[in-house]
Amino acid sequence: MPAADDIDDRAIAAHVPRLRRYAAALVGNLADADDLVQDCVEKALANRHALRDPSRLGGWLLSILHNLHVSGVRWRRRRGHEMPVEDFADDVALSTPAADRGAVRDFVRAFRQLSEEHRRILLLTGLEGLSYREVAEVLEVPIGTVMSRLARARERLRVLLEGGEEQALRRIK
Repeated sequence: MPAADDIDDRAIAAHVPRLRRYAAALVGNLADADDLVQDCVEKALANRHALRDPSRLGGWLLSILHNLHVSGVRWRRRRGHEMPVEDFADDVALSTPAADRGAVRDFVRAFRQLSEEHRRILLLTGLEGLSYREVAEVLEVPIGTVMSRLARARERLRVLLEGGEEQALRRIK
């Protein structure tokens, strides 16, 4: 029977498909499952000397994976629901008086529904205060393109604020 120190990376790697299936069943999506498997493999490699019976490698790996998952669940439960700070750090609604928050929230929601192209043109002209010529230089497009994109972006935003997505899709394409 080989010693625990004889367990090489290939022996652990051979169990990755099984670990991945189990992790996917635990967490419900492959991205998080892959993160969990990676953490498990790292921990197993760092602690391979702790395995007394190499014939139990599969069970040992599953135990590590399961314990990492349980620890993660407990940690998230204690921390509560997390949201990346970028999602609301510059949220205009958070710096607006309570009476105006509804309108600001509607505007932010409508603005996020715009295409990247429309958001960019509105930000460069409205927020940054660039002239049409300056925007054309920044975006490397003709000034006429800036004007038409800006007109479509303003109209789409107005429609979203007044009538919602369905009306916007019908009127502007």
